[in-house]
Amino acid sequence: MFEHTEIGTSRERVEEQVRNWCERARVDGRWPMLSDASSVAIAAGRLDAPTREVLAARRRAGKSVPSIGGFATARTLAEERSRWLAKDTKNKPGSALVYRVRATELTKRLDHLRTIVVMSTDCYAHGVRAVRRERRDGIHLDLDQRDALFDGLLHTPVPRQHIGGLAARTGLSVLDVAADRVAEVSKNTRFETVGDRASAMMAQVADQKDDVFADRYETLLFIAGTSYDRVNSSRAWKSEQFLIQRTQLDLAEELTQVAVDTNSLQEISTELDDIARVMLDDATRVQVATRRAALESVWSQLIDRVAALVRVADLVTRAAGDHSAMDVVQKARSLDNRIDALVSRAGNRELSADNTHFVGDQIT
Repeated sequence: MFEHTEIGTSRERVEEQVRNWCERARVDGRWPMLSDASSVAIAAGRLDAPTREVLAARRRAGKSVPSIGGFATARTLAEERSRWLAKDTKNKPGSALVYRVRATELTKRLDHLRTIVVMSTDCYAHGVRAVRRERRDGIHLDLDQRDALFDGLLHTPVPRQHIGGLAARTGLSVLDVAADRVAEVSKNTRFETVGDRASAMMAQVADQKDDVFADRYETLLFIAGTSYDRVNSSRAWKSEQFLIQRTQLDLAEELTQVAVDTNSLQEISTELDDIARVMLDDATRVQVATRRAALESVWSQLIDRVAALVRVADLVTRAAGDHSAMDVVQKARSLDNRIDALVSRAGNRELSADNTHFVGDQIT
């Protein structure tokens, strides 16, 4: 279970914080990568309704999706392959060959991961009878549905620091070291003031250690997925204390529905932007602006839904702390009882020891 700074339980405060994170496409600090469960729930938001229903049925039946050690890996490989394919190869025949070779290597690695997810014999039924049984129970995923699921997993929300190139992943560390080096070299010289100023500027850039995302939509899904993981990994949430709440709130289904609406909103917003760039007349611009304003209400609803998940996660985390404290008290009471019982048996043990010594004395 990972640490997470609580932002309070006030609905307004939580909603304001979530909105701020999304508008900046940045969350405070570094958060853990999403679990397989939350990644699959978010990926389901890119699938058709029948496939989502099968995934939900499989989840309720305890049927998992093959793991590859975190689906952020697949997203990272897909992004890196796209970068190599998008590189400018005009008038660069030698570079073009290198780019294609690198892209081919990444494609092979992705194909290997796809095979694990799609063709697993441990997670999916094989054989006519087994397939018929799963179809009857509504938990069978066809090959094309598994392929679509893997395609959805390639969009798993991941901070940009983890999917950038080598320079992007190591740039902050290099800047950090360089800042110290500049300050050290310029010390006690006539360039000390300039060196300190340059060092401060470099350190300021290197201090950007928050998780940053591509846009507000990916940020929203990452926050929602993280909240799901926090609740789902909590012992308190799985205890009898929250039995009623667990029946009232299907976390995975809510996460999937948030993903469905977020993806739809992003797609429509992108299309509106494309139209706005092509159409130059004022009437079209006004119409696009009007439709975009209408979509803001949908965005506000999504913020509210994710803020509700964050609030539940904070409350469950707080309850887990109380639950742990109760466990400590209970263990202390149990320890007291065991100590008292041990002390009360001391007399009997003393007699037993005397008896053993008596037998030993007879042997000698």
